Amino acid sequence: MNSVGPGPGFVLPIDKPSGPTSHDVVTMLRRALGTSRVGHTGTLDPFASGLLLMCVGYSTRLSEYLVGLDKSYDAVALLGISTTTEDSQGDVIDESKEWRRLTDDVIDKVVTSFQGNLEQVPPQFSAKKIKGVPMYHRARRGEFVDLPAKNVRIHQLELLAVDLPIIRFHVRCSSGTYVRSLARDIGAKLKVGAHLVELRRTSVGEFSVEEAVKVDHLSDGSRIERQSIDPLRAVGHLPSVEVSQIDVEKLACGNTIPLEDSVASGLVAVSKAGALIAIAETGEGYLQPRKVFVQ
Repeated sequence: MNSVGPGPGFVLPIDKPSGPTSHDVVTMLRRALGTSRVGHTGTLDPFASGLLLMCVGYSTRLSEYLVGLDKSYDAVALLGISTTTEDSQGDVIDESKEWRRLTDDVIDKVVTSFQGNLEQVPPQFSAKKIKGVPMYHRARRGEFVDLPAKNVRIHQLELLAVDLPIIRFHVRCSSGTYVRSLARDIGAKLKVGAHLVELRRTSVGEFSVEEAVKVDHLSDGSRIERQSIDPLRAVGHLPSVEVSQIDVEKLACGNTIPLEDSVASGLVAVSKAGALIAIAETGEGYLQPRKVFVQ
């Protein structure tokens, strides 16, 4: 596969290795497929590895419906050392040997206490923009910005192993959660400090890194075809509505169509014969197309 033709495109799960940026992976995929129409649905820090969902062709228009999906990670934190970036890439700002007094039970109790809704302060080094400038640019210039806490949700948090001063944990969380900051806050609650030394994203929504393509295999067209995600499946978290051929033609022209099915108001995936036709918004008795994938 060295080109992308017309049609709705597809979503490709890629297993990013530690090292490249998410944009580096976008560039790799553009070269492999011979198209500039490639985008990702949420970055991973360069030192992190794991699942990136990449949208190809017309499916780049689906990215806004995928960025907010829950995500899962396996993480490794080092207790006793705090850094500027909250990971191993930063400078050490504090050290403590008090981790030696910690027991497995105390650590487990503190780690699991972070489950649920949290007010999390983002890291100073992040892609978050303040007045149009990414935070990591400001941080590198020595600027400190008093960032407001953000509401996040930790659906699941499990301590996997303790080998002091190293702890390993698994987390499933809402989009926008910083696992680096979670490690920082765990260290603070244990009163020893901590930073993240390994991070691997294992899932995005219902999609697992186990079904992802390695970056070394991006030139393997048959593998990409086998492991790509159909656009309708990619938005499987949305309610779906099946329509007739006549309605397909109306939606293709941007027209509102009547809705007979009882569907809660909000966004829906509109399909015909297993193909994604449009993302639409439901109202009382009608469907209003927002993005259309047929002509």
